[in-house]
Amino acid sequence: MARVEMVMPKMGESIMEGTVLKWLKQVGEAIEQDESVLEVATDKVDTEVPAIHAGVLQEILVQEGQVVAVGAPIAIIETDTASAGAAAPTAPAPAAEPAASTGTFAPEVPYLPEPHDPQAQQQTAAAQPQPGRFYSPLVLSIAREEGISMADLECLPGTGSEGRVTKKDILDYVAGGKKPLAAAPAPTAASTAASAPVATPTPAPQAAPAAPAAPAGKPAASPAPASKPAPSVSGGQELVEMDRMRKMIAQRMVDSKRISPHVTSFVEADVTEIVNWRNKHKDAYKKREGENLTFTPIFVQAIARAIQDFPNINVSVDGDYIIKKRDINVGVAVALPSGNLIVPVIHNADQLNLNGLTKRVNDLAARARANKLKPEDLEGGTYTLSNVGSFGNVMGTPIIMQPQVAIMAVGAIKKKPAVIETPQGDLIGIRHFMFLSHSYDHRVVDGSLGGMFVRKVADYLEQFDPNTAI
Repeated sequence: MARVEMVMPKMGESIMEGTVLKWLKQVGEAIEQDESVLEVATDKVDTEVPAIHAGVLQEILVQEGQVVAVGAPIAIIETDTASAGAAAPTAPAPAAEPAASTGTFAPEVPYLPEPHDPQAQQQTAAAQPQPGRFYSPLVLSIAREEGISMADLECLPGTGSEGRVTKKDILDYVAGGKKPLAAAPAPTAASTAASAPVATPTPAPQAAPAAPAAPAGKPAASPAPASKPAPSVSGGQELVEMDRMRKMIAQRMVDSKRISPHVTSFVEADVTEIVNWRNKHKDAYKKREGENLTFTPIFVQAIARAIQDFPNINVSVDGDYIIKKRDINVGVAVALPSGNLIVPVIHNADQLNLNGLTKRVNDLAARARANKLKPEDLEGGTYTLSNVGSFGNVMGTPIIMQPQVAIMAVGAIKKKPAVIETPQGDLIGIRHFMFLSHSYDHRVVDGSLGGMFVRKVADYLEQFDPNTAI
């Protein structure tokens, strides 16, 4: 018999931790190789984690609801062959080593002194402040909830790129008792304002006791932030707690509106040729491919072409720098049966023809609604499309998906009377029109670029070739 550690797997290029949602197997149960053992949630997607060895689940190291770093042990499996045990390390590996084997980098767990370590406390308290350092919206949100002052935040050591404070850094600081890091200034009005908490002063929830220390060599699971008490309701009201995905969507939307000054431009496009073309081919395509032929792939194709014409839309912002993206990865918003929204990504959309885009859109939408998306399906988006017309809306003002700088909404296609220019003169005819709404980040996209881009997308739609083969 041999004991093998099951660790939190790497579930995407930028994913460094996951939350254990549910154990599908209990201690003492037999497990087959590749059989799902638990469900894990990341900031990208929920997924099941399979066992890499067959055996018996002997011990569960991480409870449901805990946040665990990639590479950290989560369970012990007892196998019935000595060869499986030989493959397991004799001593627990540091958290950074599993990621290193895949060519990625995992930040080390920052050292936080224990209360009985006065020398380490003095070193931590003497940390040099870093004013002007960039903080992610998530870090600022945790700082507000925990009543951490900006002065202490500026002195908190960061393990992220260029010394930035990560989510794990600030949660470890909270778990360590939030010992003051900044030197106490003289009690003046100016210093009082400088050391005020990040948020508007409100009673902060009592911090939960620090979790017991993990065994030596094993990274500890990060504690979940303390939840706020439920509001009271009257007899004529119903109190429903947001599910995990809705909480995530809510936070990201608030963060996006705070980060990006949104501006929206509108264009109306004549899409009569597209409507006629689809009506002509949809039945034959359904019979041949077994899939629906929708308008979405045509919209994605027009957006990808317009990005090639205006590459400054395909960027993100990092402090005072603009990061230009070479790949054109278009995210498509999909409404889930639960009422939530998810945005899978069509990578290298400019390199696919219309048939390829159709199959990719249909595949992502089907797997999104069946909760079968993989983390990589949600990564790397550089621009987003939202089809509000599928709900009967004629237009909308979408919120940007951070860290992108623009998003487009397409409305419902409606028949309208229009003036048609002919060699014999102008005529009145019935045409199909659609509104395009383009929201963009005014920090880096001005009205001229934002307006010209949405106009170019409309031009590609209006110039659609009715002889296009699919």
